[in-house]
Amino acid sequence: MIQRLLPSLSLIILFVGLSIASPHFLTQTNLSSVVRQTAVINVMALGMTLVIIAGGIDLSVGAILAMGGLLGTMAMEQGYPIPVGVFIGTVTGLAWGLVNGLLTTKLAIAPFIVTLGTLGIVRGLTLIISNGLPVHRIPQSFSYLGEGNLLGVPFVLWILVVCAAVTHVILEHTRHGRYAFAIGSNPDAALYAGIPVAFHTTAVYAFCGMLTGLAGMIEASRLMTGQPTAGQGYELQVIAAVVIGGGSLRGGEGSVIGTLIGAFIMGLLSNGSDLLGISPYLQQAIIGAVIILAVTVDELRKRRMAS
Repeated sequence: MIQRLLPSLSLIILFVGLSIASPHFLTQTNLSSVVRQTAVINVMALGMTLVIIAGGIDLSVGAILAMGGLLGTMAMEQGYPIPVGVFIGTVTGLAWGLVNGLLTTKLAIAPFIVTLGTLGIVRGLTLIISNGLPVHRIPQSFSYLGEGNLLGVPFVLWILVVCAAVTHVILEHTRHGRYAFAIGSNPDAALYAGIPVAFHTTAVYAFCGMLTGLAGMIEASRLMTGQPTAGQGYELQVIAAVVIGGGSLRGGEGSVIGTLIGAFIMGLLSNGSDLLGISPYLQQAIIGAVIILAVTVDELRKRRMAS
Protein backbone atom coordinates (compact mmCIF):
# COMPACT_ATOMS: atom_id res chain seq x y z
CA MET A 1 0.00 0.00 0.00
CA ILE A 2 2.82 2.41 0.91
CA GLN A 3 4.56 1.72 -2.41
CA ARG A 4 1.38 2.57 -4.32
CA LEU A 5 1.18 5.90 -2.48
CA LEU A 6 4.90 6.59 -2.95
CA PRO A 7 4.53 8.59 -6.23
CA SER A 8 1.83 10.82 -4.68
CA LEU A 9 3.86 11.34 -1.51
CA SER A 10 6.97 12.11 -3.57
CA LEU A 11 5.05 14.73 -5.58
CA ILE A 12 3.72 16.38 -2.42
CA ILE A 13 7.15 16.40 -0.74
CA LEU A 14 8.78 17.79 -3.88
CA PHE A 15 6.12 20.50 -4.18
CA VAL A 16 6.47 21.56 -0.53
CA GLY A 17 10.28 21.41 -0.70
CA LEU A 18 10.45 23.65 -3.78
CA SER A 19 7.94 26.06 -2.23
CA ILE A 20 10.32 26.49 0.72
CA ALA A 21 13.54 26.49 -1.32
CA SER A 22 12.53 29.12 -3.88
CA PRO A 23 10.30 32.19 -3.41
CA HIS A 24 9.57 32.16 -7.15
CA PHE A 25 8.12 28.64 -7.24
CA LEU A 26 4.57 29.35 -6.06
CA THR A 27 4.01 32.32 -8.38
CA GLN A 28 1.18 32.02 -10.90
CA THR A 29 3.60 32.63 -13.75
CA ASN A 30 5.89 29.78 -12.71
CA LEU A 31 3.13 27.26 -12.00
CA SER A 32 1.53 28.08 -15.36
CA SER A 33 4.93 27.56 -16.96
CA VAL A 34 5.27 24.15 -15.27
CA VAL A 35 1.88 23.07 -16.65
CA ARG A 36 2.77 24.17 -20.18
CA GLN A 37 6.25 22.60 -20.09
CA THR A 38 4.95 19.33 -18.66
CA ALA A 39 1.93 19.04 -20.98
CA VAL A 40 3.94 17.66 -23.91
CA ILE A 41 5.58 14.90 -21.83
CA ASN A 42 2.26 14.22 -20.09
CA VAL A 43 0.33 13.69 -23.34
CA MET A 44 3.06 11.42 -24.73
CA ALA A 45 3.27 9.51 -21.44
CA LEU A 46 -0.45 8.71 -21.53
CA GLY A 47 0.06 6.84 -24.79
CA MET A 48 3.22 5.19 -23.47
CA THR A 49 1.22 3.97 -20.45
CA LEU A 50 -0.88 1.70 -22.67
CA VAL A 51 2.21 0.43 -24.49
CA ILE A 52 4.05 -0.42 -21.27
CA ILE A 53 0.96 -2.00 -19.69
CA ALA A 54 0.73 -4.25 -22.77
CA GLY A 55 4.34 -5.32 -22.20
CA GLY A 56 5.93 -3.14 -24.89
CA ILE A 57 8.08 -0.03 -25.12
CA ASP A 58 8.43 2.74 -27.70
CA LEU A 59 11.81 4.45 -28.09
CA SER A 60 10.76 6.35 -31.21
CA VAL A 61 8.33 8.82 -29.61
CA GLY A 62 10.80 11.74 -29.62
CA ALA A 63 11.42 11.34 -33.35
CA ILE A 64 7.70 10.89 -34.08
CA LEU A 65 6.99 14.10 -32.16
CA ALA A 66 9.47 15.95 -34.38
CA MET A 67 8.00 14.63 -37.64
CA GLY A 68 4.42 15.29 -36.53
CA GLY A 69 5.27 18.86 -35.56
CA LEU A 70 7.23 19.42 -38.76
CA LEU A 71 4.61 18.10 -41.20
CA GLY A 72 1.79 19.88 -39.38
CA THR A 73 3.57 23.24 -39.51
CA MET A 74 4.62 22.67 -43.14
CA ALA A 75 0.93 22.24 -44.01
CA MET A 76 0.13 25.55 -42.30
CA GLU A 77 3.05 27.19 -44.10
CA GLN A 78 1.43 26.06 -47.38
CA GLY A 79 -1.77 27.88 -46.40
CA TYR A 80 -3.85 25.10 -44.86
CA PRO A 81 -5.99 26.05 -41.82
CA ILE A 82 -4.59 25.44 -38.32
CA PRO A 83 -7.02 22.55 -37.54
CA VAL A 84 -5.87 20.79 -40.72
CA GLY A 85 -2.23 21.22 -39.68
CA VAL A 86 -2.96 19.80 -36.22
CA PHE A 87 -4.84 16.91 -37.84
CA ILE A 88 -1.92 16.15 -40.17
CA GLY A 89 0.56 16.19 -37.28
CA THR A 90 -1.65 13.88 -35.20
CA VAL A 91 -2.28 11.45 -38.07
CA THR A 92 1.46 11.35 -38.80
CA GLY A 93 2.01 10.12 -35.25
CA LEU A 94 -0.83 7.61 -35.61
CA ALA A 95 0.70 6.23 -38.82
CA TRP A 96 4.11 5.70 -37.29
CA GLY A 97 2.58 4.12 -34.20
CA LEU A 98 0.75 1.74 -36.52
CA VAL A 99 4.05 0.92 -38.24
CA ASN A 100 5.68 0.17 -34.88
CA GLY A 101 2.80 -2.08 -33.87
CA LEU A 102 2.73 -3.99 -37.16
CA LEU A 103 6.51 -4.52 -37.23
CA THR A 104 6.43 -5.75 -33.64
CA THR A 105 3.58 -8.20 -34.17
CA LYS A 106 4.09 -9.35 -37.77
CA LEU A 107 7.87 -9.81 -37.57
CA ALA A 108 7.81 -11.00 -33.95
CA ILE A 109 10.76 -8.74 -33.13
CA ALA A 110 11.29 -7.28 -29.66
CA PRO A 111 9.67 -3.81 -29.45
CA PHE A 112 12.93 -2.39 -28.07
CA ILE A 113 14.69 -3.26 -31.34
CA VAL A 114 11.80 -2.25 -33.62
CA THR A 115 11.32 1.18 -32.05
CA LEU A 116 15.05 1.78 -31.80
CA GLY A 117 15.16 1.21 -35.55
CA THR A 118 12.16 3.41 -36.33
CA LEU A 119 13.66 6.11 -34.11
CA GLY A 120 16.55 6.37 -36.56
CA ILE A 121 14.32 6.06 -39.63
CA VAL A 122 11.83 8.73 -38.52
CA ARG A 123 14.53 11.13 -37.35
CA GLY A 124 16.45 10.71 -40.61
CA LEU A 125 13.35 11.19 -42.79
CA THR A 126 12.37 14.28 -40.80
CA LEU A 127 15.77 15.85 -41.45
CA ILE A 128 15.61 14.89 -45.15
CA ILE A 129 12.11 16.35 -45.59
CA SER A 130 13.07 19.60 -43.84
CA ASN A 131 16.59 19.75 -45.24
CA GLY A 132 17.58 20.21 -41.61
CA LEU A 133 15.82 23.60 -41.51
CA PRO A 134 12.94 24.59 -39.18
CA VAL A 135 9.56 25.87 -40.41
CA HIS A 136 8.94 29.46 -39.31
CA ARG A 137 6.19 30.92 -41.49
CA ILE A 138 3.15 29.77 -39.53
CA PRO A 139 0.08 31.74 -38.36
CA GLN A 140 0.57 33.69 -35.13
CA SER A 141 -2.77 32.41 -33.84
CA PHE A 142 -1.31 28.88 -33.78
CA SER A 143 0.49 29.88 -30.57
CA TYR A 144 -2.85 29.62 -28.73
CA LEU A 145 -2.61 25.82 -28.74
CA GLY A 146 0.48 25.82 -26.52
CA GLU A 147 0.44 29.24 -24.88
CA GLY A 148 -3.22 30.36 -24.76
CA ASN A 149 -5.64 30.38 -21.80
CA LEU A 150 -9.25 29.23 -21.60
CA LEU A 151 -11.28 30.41 -18.59
CA GLY A 152 -8.05 31.51 -16.93
CA VAL A 153 -6.49 28.05 -17.28
CA PRO A 154 -3.72 27.11 -19.76
CA PHE A 155 -5.41 25.65 -22.85
CA VAL A 156 -2.97 22.74 -22.89
CA LEU A 157 -4.27 21.69 -19.48
CA TRP A 158 -7.75 21.28 -20.96
CA ILE A 159 -6.24 19.17 -23.76
CA LEU A 160 -4.37 17.08 -21.18
CA VAL A 161 -7.53 16.53 -19.12
CA VAL A 162 -9.43 15.32 -22.20
CA CYS A 163 -6.57 12.99 -23.24
CA ALA A 164 -6.27 11.64 -19.68
CA ALA A 165 -10.03 11.05 -19.44
CA VAL A 166 -10.11 9.20 -22.77
CA THR A 167 -7.09 7.07 -21.81
CA HIS A 168 -8.61 6.27 -18.40
CA VAL A 169 -11.89 5.18 -19.97
CA ILE A 170 -10.03 2.97 -22.46
CA LEU A 171 -7.97 1.34 -19.71
CA GLU A 172 -10.64 0.87 -17.06
CA HIS A 173 -13.93 0.59 -18.93
CA THR A 174 -13.30 -1.08 -22.28
CA ARG A 175 -12.39 -4.52 -23.52
CA HIS A 176 -9.27 -3.07 -25.14
CA GLY A 177 -7.98 -1.89 -21.75
CA ARG A 178 -8.63 -5.24 -20.09
CA TYR A 179 -6.88 -7.01 -22.94
CA ALA A 180 -3.87 -4.68 -22.66
CA PHE A 181 -3.44 -5.67 -19.00
CA ALA A 182 -3.88 -9.35 -19.89
CA ILE A 183 -1.35 -9.20 -22.73
CA GLY A 184 1.21 -7.41 -20.56
CA SER A 185 0.76 -9.85 -17.68
CA ASN A 186 1.07 -13.01 -19.80
CA PRO A 187 0.91 -12.78 -23.61
CA ASP A 188 0.86 -16.56 -24.09
CA ALA A 189 -2.06 -17.01 -21.69
CA ALA A 190 -3.87 -14.11 -23.38
CA LEU A 191 -3.42 -15.78 -26.77
CA TYR A 192 -4.71 -19.13 -25.47
CA ALA A 193 -7.68 -17.32 -23.93
CA GLY A 194 -8.70 -16.19 -27.41
CA ILE A 195 -7.57 -12.57 -27.16
CA PRO A 196 -6.45 -11.17 -30.55
CA VAL A 197 -3.02 -10.23 -29.18
CA ALA A 198 -1.57 -8.88 -32.44
CA PHE A 199 -4.52 -6.56 -33.09
CA HIS A 200 -4.61 -5.07 -29.60
CA THR A 201 -0.83 -4.75 -29.41
CA THR A 202 -0.84 -2.84 -32.70
CA ALA A 203 -3.70 -0.68 -31.41
CA VAL A 204 -1.81 0.47 -28.30
CA TYR A 205 1.19 1.52 -30.42
CA ALA A 206 -1.13 3.39 -32.80
CA PHE A 207 -2.78 5.19 -29.87
CA CYS A 208 0.63 6.10 -28.45
CA GLY A 209 1.70 7.42 -31.84
CA MET A 210 -1.46 9.48 -32.20
CA LEU A 211 -0.98 11.21 -28.82
CA THR A 212 2.69 11.75 -29.66
CA GLY A 213 1.70 13.46 -32.93
CA LEU A 214 -0.66 15.72 -30.99
CA ALA A 215 2.12 16.47 -28.50
CA GLY A 216 4.32 17.36 -31.47
CA MET A 217 1.83 20.04 -32.51
CA ILE A 218 1.68 21.39 -28.95
CA GLU A 219 5.47 21.56 -28.89
CA ALA A 220 5.52 23.33 -32.27
CA SER A 221 2.93 25.80 -30.98
CA ARG A 222 5.00 26.58 -27.88
CA LEU A 223 8.14 27.10 -29.97
CA MET A 224 6.19 28.67 -32.89
CA THR A 225 8.36 26.66 -35.24
CA GLY A 226 8.39 23.20 -36.79
CA GLN A 227 11.73 21.99 -35.47
CA PRO A 228 13.14 18.80 -37.13
CA THR A 229 15.41 18.18 -34.14
CA ALA A 230 12.64 18.52 -31.55
CA GLY A 231 11.99 15.79 -29.01
CA GLN A 232 15.54 14.53 -28.59
CA GLY A 233 15.73 12.60 -25.33
CA TYR A 234 11.98 12.85 -24.73
CA GLU A 235 11.60 9.06 -24.87
CA LEU A 236 13.66 8.84 -21.66
CA GLN A 237 11.44 11.36 -19.86
CA VAL A 238 8.23 9.73 -21.10
CA ILE A 239 9.25 6.23 -20.01
CA ALA A 240 10.47 7.64 -16.69
CA ALA A 241 7.10 9.31 -16.09
CA VAL A 242 5.26 5.99 -16.56
CA VAL A 243 7.72 4.02 -14.40
CA ILE A 244 7.81 6.62 -11.62
CA GLY A 245 4.01 6.58 -11.64
CA GLY A 246 3.90 2.85 -10.91
CA GLY A 247 4.04 1.33 -14.39
CA SER A 248 6.08 -1.86 -14.67
CA LEU A 249 8.52 -2.43 -17.53
CA ARG A 250 7.54 -6.11 -17.27
CA GLY A 251 4.02 -5.17 -18.33
CA GLY A 252 0.61 -5.65 -16.78
CA GLU A 253 0.75 -2.63 -14.44
CA GLY A 254 0.15 1.07 -14.78
CA SER A 255 -2.50 3.77 -14.45
CA VAL A 256 -3.40 7.16 -15.88
CA ILE A 257 -3.26 8.90 -12.49
CA GLY A 258 0.12 7.35 -11.73
CA THR A 259 1.52 8.47 -15.09
CA LEU A 260 0.26 12.03 -14.60
CA ILE A 261 1.87 12.14 -11.16
CA GLY A 262 5.12 10.73 -12.58
CA ALA A 263 5.17 13.33 -15.36
CA PHE A 264 4.53 16.18 -12.95
CA ILE A 265 7.34 14.90 -10.71
CA MET A 266 9.62 15.08 -13.75
CA GLY A 267 8.32 18.57 -14.53
CA LEU A 268 8.87 19.82 -10.98
CA LEU A 269 12.37 18.34 -10.89
CA SER A 270 13.24 20.21 -14.06
CA ASN A 271 11.58 23.45 -12.99
CA GLY A 272 13.07 23.30 -9.49
CA SER A 273 16.52 22.64 -10.91
CA ASP A 274 16.19 25.73 -13.11
CA LEU A 275 15.00 27.90 -10.20
CA LEU A 276 17.82 26.68 -7.97
CA GLY A 277 20.46 27.08 -10.68
CA ILE A 278 21.25 23.38 -11.00
CA SER A 279 23.09 22.46 -14.21
CA PRO A 280 20.90 20.92 -16.98
CA TYR A 281 23.58 18.24 -17.35
CA LEU A 282 23.03 17.25 -13.73
CA GLN A 283 19.29 17.20 -14.40
CA GLN A 284 19.82 14.38 -16.91
CA ALA A 285 21.79 12.43 -14.33
CA ILE A 286 19.00 12.97 -11.79
CA ILE A 287 16.40 11.66 -14.27
CA GLY A 288 18.51 8.55 -14.88
CA ALA A 289 18.93 7.95 -11.14
CA VAL A 290 15.19 8.37 -10.56
CA ILE A 291 14.43 5.76 -13.25
CA ILE A 292 16.79 3.25 -11.65
CA LEU A 293 15.29 3.95 -8.22
CA ALA A 294 11.71 3.51 -9.48
CA VAL A 295 12.51 0.24 -11.28
CA THR A 296 14.40 -1.03 -8.21
CA VAL A 297 11.40 -0.33 -5.95
CA ASP A 298 9.14 -2.13 -8.42
CA GLU A 299 11.44 -5.17 -8.59
CA LEU A 300 11.73 -5.40 -4.79
CA ARG A 301 7.94 -5.23 -4.47
CA LYS A 302 7.50 -8.02 -7.03
CA ARG A 303 10.04 -10.25 -5.28
CA ARG A 304 8.29 -9.80 -1.94
CA MET A 305 4.94 -10.67 -3.54
CA ALA A 306 6.46 -13.79 -5.16
CA SER A 307 8.06 -15.04 -1.93
